[in-house]
Amino acid sequence: QVQLVESGGGLVQPGGSLRLSCAASGNIFRINDMGWYRQAPGKERELVAVITSGGNTNYADSVKDRFTISRDNAKNTAYLQMNNLKPDDTAVYYCNCNKLNILGRRIDYWGQGTQVTVSS
Repeated sequence: QVQLVESGGGLVQPGGSLRLSCAASGNIFRINDMGWYRQAPGKERELVAVITSGGNTNYADSVKDRFTISRDNAKNTAYLQMNNLKPDDTAVYYCNCNKLNILGRRIDYWGQGTQVTVSS
């Protein structure tokens, strides 16, 4: 099992910045991708950004050039730097990671979520 704990959410005005952190613990051997998803009220959960174990990144079009994902493999921690936040970024943000089990099947793990609210 892998446990993921997010931190860094909160209330920010439009145009402001927040940095989310996601610390992984437990059976962290060979974690592959780490990523951030978000879910706004009445909407489906969507991918925000993902980073592979090798450092390759991918972003949702809506956050490109504003959000940056990074990870510190030594600390088993992923980060999401969010700049120029907009009201549409308001959502619960979830950390995700995946690894392969002994049968080679992908297993996903999720954090409990952290609320990000962008409002004046």
